[in-house]
Amino acid sequence: AVRLEESGGGSVQAGESLKLSCVASGYLVEKCGMGWYRRAPGKEGEVVPSSQSPVTRDNLVARVTDRGTPTYADSAKDRFTISLVRSRNTIYLQMNNLKTEDTAVYYCAAHCPWGPATWGQGTQVTVSS
Repeated sequence: AVRLEESGGGSVQAGESLKLSCVASGYLVEKCGMGWYRRAPGKEGEVVPSSQSPVTRDNLVARVTDRGTPTYADSAKDRFTISLVRSRNTIYLQMNNLKTEDTAVYYCAAHCPWGPATWGQGTQVTVSS
C-alpha cells in the first residue's frame, strides 16, 4: 500500500507564502502520479465519498503525472507551483501570494494505475487578512 505523509501547513497573512510537502512510500510508488486537493471551511456539509476519500477531483489544486507533468486548477495558476522530486517520491506545492479564499484543509493524493486514489490525512492552511 502507498502511504503519504504531509507537512508544511500553517497560518499566514494574505500575500505570504507557504510550501507544502508530501512524501510517498510503498511498493511501486514511483508508478504513481500525485496531487494536492483542498476542502474549504463550510464545505464539510457536502457529501463526500468516505473518510478514505475526503475530497473529490473537483477540489483539485494541482497534480503531476508519474513523470512530473503538472496540471493546475484555474485558481492555482500563476500563484502555485507543484513539483516532483522523484528520487524522494516527494511532491511540493509552493503557494505564493496566498489569499483568504485559499484557507482550506489540503490533502495529498497518490494516483496509482492499479487502484483508487490514496489520500493523506490533510494539513490545514489558514490565510488571514
